[in-house]
Amino acid sequence: MSDIHHPGRRSVLAAGAGLGASWLLTGCTGASAAPAGPPTRASGGDPDRGGTLRIARPPASDAETLDPASSLSAYEYLGALYNRLVRIGADGRLAPDLAESWERDDKARTWTFRIRRGVTFHDGRSLTSADAAHTLRHILDKKTASPQAAVLAPLVDPEKLRTPDAHTLVVPLKTPNAEFPSLLTHYNCYVVPDGSSRSIGRTGIGTGPFKLESFTPAGPGRITVFKDHWQGRPVLDAIDFYSVADMSARSNALLAGQVDLLSQTNLDFATARVVAASDRATVTRVKNAQWYVLPMLTTEKPFTDVRVRQAMKLAYDPEHVVKVALQGAGTAGWDNPVPPSDPAHITAHPEHDPDKARHLLKKAGHEGLAVDLYTSSYDPVFTPMALTYQDSAKRAGIRIRVKTAAADSYYTQIWMKKPLMATYWFTGRPVDQLFTQLFRSGSSYNETAWSDKDFDALLDRARRETDDARRRELYGQAQTFVVEKGGAMTPMFADRLVGISRKVRGYAEHGFEFDYLGIGLQQKGA
Repeated sequence: MSDIHHPGRRSVLAAGAGLGASWLLTGCTGASAAPAGPPTRASGGDPDRGGTLRIARPPASDAETLDPASSLSAYEYLGALYNRLVRIGADGRLAPDLAESWERDDKARTWTFRIRRGVTFHDGRSLTSADAAHTLRHILDKKTASPQAAVLAPLVDPEKLRTPDAHTLVVPLKTPNAEFPSLLTHYNCYVVPDGSSRSIGRTGIGTGPFKLESFTPAGPGRITVFKDHWQGRPVLDAIDFYSVADMSARSNALLAGQVDLLSQTNLDFATARVVAASDRATVTRVKNAQWYVLPMLTTEKPFTDVRVRQAMKLAYDPEHVVKVALQGAGTAGWDNPVPPSDPAHITAHPEHDPDKARHLLKKAGHEGLAVDLYTSSYDPVFTPMALTYQDSAKRAGIRIRVKTAAADSYYTQIWMKKPLMATYWFTGRPVDQLFTQLFRSGSSYNETAWSDKDFDALLDRARRETDDARRRELYGQAQTFVVEKGGAMTPMFADRLVGISRKVRGYAEHGFEFDYLGIGLQQKGA
């Protein structure tokens, strides 16, 4: 979910009207059932060795950089150029990357990482523990202004990092944290060479399966195969990146065979049907790839009152939102931001109850509540979600006025400034990262400005707990806390609809990244 607009969400979903408002309103009132979701097909078979994959991506800031720690990092390049110490596996659990193993002391106060041997950077240097230590110090350096610094700074003193030998990194923590390795899976934590802070934004030197040939901020670029990659040679020879501002132009380029993949672009349903019906392209669906949020700013009335926040959540039916706004291409969130695939996810939640919502609003002195809900064409799902919420909340006597704001200034003028608006995040964050970055008091990305000392203390207890089952239970309590008291409504987890050439093989996406090693093209006889 990291561009200049919003943390951790590279400029992914371009302007697009999505569903027509007239159809949506018909669907909401129940006059007709929502049509079936767009068809999706995965291209089977193994890719041929070699070839160049052409990726169209939305343009980003002119200040875009290849420094993975930066809030302006060129997101699409990172997984190809770099590796992390720890990654999230396909099963949603922690897996080794550049750290082949890790261990903690009895109190989870000191963590020791064993750095993988035989790994080289693109410039021929061997990976050592000094590189891992430098990466953490670079993230924590105030000059870097990394979004991940807010997560790691309360835990890690950069001056106390130790490298007793070339393949051992020791990280003493300020306070115990049994989930610490999961915090290193964030994409800001890709490992860069020791001493590269000033140059990494231009050079892109990492240990990843591809190396940099050219890069233009918010423009085109090219990466080529790194034959000495420690996991083996990737399938492709090269990847070309093209920056295309308009969603229709990106889709048309795919249909014309000019590009092979629409990176970080969620197709609206109408476009997805056109793409899936074409001879050259198709659509693949990434299940529950992002979660959509209606954040209530808890520092602004009426959302300063927890009863109003509870009423807003009870007033609408998440299943209805999924059916109409996503045409079934997703899962109801029930206001819990932890995705169903996360091992810590709890299924218990309050049921849709408009009568109870009315009662709470009356007690709070807000009977007949009327509020503005801001949306924009920045994302094709924002407006359908807002209109569906508007329709559902009517049953509780809540009048929602949907306001459409400009897409190009949405994340500078609306997000975290208006009391109620639509937004989204990518899934793939471990539970402690999610809660710390988005819900803990004082976090710069706490989009509801919610602050609760009891919730913060609960997170601290969970971090200190070394028994896995007990820690999972505490994170379950944290989810209940967010659902019942927090300011974020989470109607749904949405499948991402990715436009892709029928020649592409081996496309597999985990969280918000795809497999740069295994992806390739069917070239022979195509």
